[in-house]
Amino acid sequence: MPLYLNDEQTMLRDTTRDFVAEHAPVSHMRALRDAKDATGFSRDLWKSFADMGFTGILIGEDDGGLGLGHVEAGIVLEEIGRNLSPSPFLSTAVAAVEALKGSAQAGRWFPGIIAGDTVVALAIDEGAKHRGTVAMKAERSGNGFKLSGRKQFVTHGHNADLIIVAARTAGSADDEQGITLFAVDKGTANLTAEAERLADSSLAARLTFDGVEVDADAVIGEVDAGNDPLNRLLRAGRTGAAAELLGVGGGAMDLTVNYLKERKQFGATIGSFQALQHRAAHLYSEMEVARAAVLKAAQLLDEGSEKADAAVSVAKAMTALATTLSVQEGLQMHGGIGMTDEYDIGFYMKRARVLAEMFGDANFHADRLAVAAGY
Repeated sequence: MPLYLNDEQTMLRDTTRDFVAEHAPVSHMRALRDAKDATGFSRDLWKSFADMGFTGILIGEDDGGLGLGHVEAGIVLEEIGRNLSPSPFLSTAVAAVEALKGSAQAGRWFPGIIAGDTVVALAIDEGAKHRGTVAMKAERSGNGFKLSGRKQFVTHGHNADLIIVAARTAGSADDEQGITLFAVDKGTANLTAEAERLADSSLAARLTFDGVEVDADAVIGEVDAGNDPLNRLLRAGRTGAAAELLGVGGGAMDLTVNYLKERKQFGATIGSFQALQHRAAHLYSEMEVARAAVLKAAQLLDEGSEKADAAVSVAKAMTALATTLSVQEGLQMHGGIGMTDEYDIGFYMKRARVLAEMFGDANFHADRLAVAAGY
């Protein structure tokens, strides 16, 4: 497929860009931060996303959704990133939807996601970095299971309606098999959540499962065979995070280029200085390469290609590197004022840092690609 959007996707991009810029610009995020909002996002805005049809992009038409694909979901996420809009779209309407597809849980949770009434959190990581290991135990208990362990960096984990939990029902922490995914309802007994603010002012929770009991109906997919829905979740989440990173990098680049055109020094706009022009051109080329990588990964996911997994890792690593370059160049070209709270460029750096870690950083994905190639 060509690495550009078709007419329908371009219309979706234009509609989304106008909607997000109007209803959830950077000032929206700043207001939530200043108010020390305990939710981490606006429920009213989430309902507006539903009214626009965004929340049902990846849900099939038979289930009441739009039946679109990862390319379209990435279009929405790029605009979310461009405006630093706090939203559960990535965890709920993208990663969680992919995990729930084809399971008995889909019929229960998809209507709420489509309506903007449901928020889903992903309890996957257990350490300081995303490493893909699952040690948390799920032991047989009566007609169900008892979950024991801890999860970290669970975005929206303190107020989600549903928590998708990866736990081990067989084998050791590093085994690919023996993982089971569970759908755990909000307010389940013996589950505690401690919310903390991350560098970008978003909220993530540390979850403690102290013998949380769930019945057999909570299993997503098959017992000991949760690797399949978990991999679908991770591929969708990584591609979505890459698309949002692309938006963050693009938004930072736009701010920087506009500043180069406005700021004057020695009687001339600093954008006329050749050294800064070269740096801006280099940044643009890096962002365009990352854009192509994200679009290719999304297209391969939509095709169900066996090459999708590698393309997803390429996209996540490349957008992390390109967006890091974008926010660093943005701060340097703004000068010292770029680090002041008055200017938005600093917010882009903080969001880029959090997203770069989510679902695996650039080094994690470079290693995955190297191992897959036999190194």
